[in-house]
Amino acid sequence: MPEVAVQTESLAQRRERIRHELLVGPGTAANLTGRDTRWTGGGDFEQLSAEALNQTAKEILGAGVDELKDAQELLWASDSHALLVVFQAMDAAGKDSTIKHVMSGVNPQGVRVDSFKQPSKDELDHAFLWRIAKAAPGRGMIGIFNRSQYEEVVALKVHPDWLAGQRVTPDDVNSDFWAARYADLNAFERHLANNGTTVVKFFLHVSKAEQKRRFMARLDKPHKLWKFSAADVKERAHWDEYMHAYEDAITATSTAWAPWYVIPADQKHVMQAMVVSILVDTVTSLDLNWPTVSDAANIANASARRALEGEPD
Repeated sequence: MPEVAVQTESLAQRRERIRHELLVGPGTAANLTGRDTRWTGGGDFEQLSAEALNQTAKEILGAGVDELKDAQELLWASDSHALLVVFQAMDAAGKDSTIKHVMSGVNPQGVRVDSFKQPSKDELDHAFLWRIAKAAPGRGMIGIFNRSQYEEVVALKVHPDWLAGQRVTPDDVNSDFWAARYADLNAFERHLANNGTTVVKFFLHVSKAEQKRRFMARLDKPHKLWKFSAADVKERAHWDEYMHAYEDAITATSTAWAPWYVIPADQKHVMQAMVVSILVDTVTSLDLNWPTVSDAANIANASARRALEGEPD
């Protein structure tokens, strides 16, 4: 007989509790080392087995996908706000699968996904946020960054020699340099927020052991080999450096206008359920309204109805 969680919280209370647990409050430390990469539940979920928790997460994900579909339709129709969703994580944390599942119900016309790889020569000849600003979503749209502007303060902090392409000399790279970049990121996101774009950022927090398991699974399955790169294992050797870089970046840039959420990523369905719930809450919190129809349009519509009704079947 399947396990059933005893309902002691309302849906709204549960979602708010979980959102608060995952949020990095402005001015507080990200505390990545103190955050679990597996979620044990708490509240109604605390007594569930791993299997029952996974099944519950699937059900929440499915319901959330439907809710997000409706929320995105209103976002698109209102044409007054945009949503920018940022995903950052170590390799194999589940960015691609989360985007695939969470966005599976939305109208693809209203969503754009951008992945920021190694910058081109033209991009390197501009300010580091130039290519990011060009990809920001327009009103009515959901923009998704699969990796983002935060590579500039994470990957480049781990590999400062890569900054040479931006004409930055080693003598320039110090604590003041990184503080200035954090300030630029905060100012850029504040500018977006001031102009109708809501920014929400997710760090998918996977453990080193789970990353290894997923890498091995890719190597063991011929149809997954295309997702594996030996370079990912080389980057794994810098794990602690990446964690320090993420800790600094998330702590410095989780703001009231562009918050960071640290999502436990070792259980994929749980992770996806958390992401979709936060996105639904984010969109539904906006002041969105269906477009109104003018009096003239109503008169024209009534005339069109009469014409249709007068046609022979």
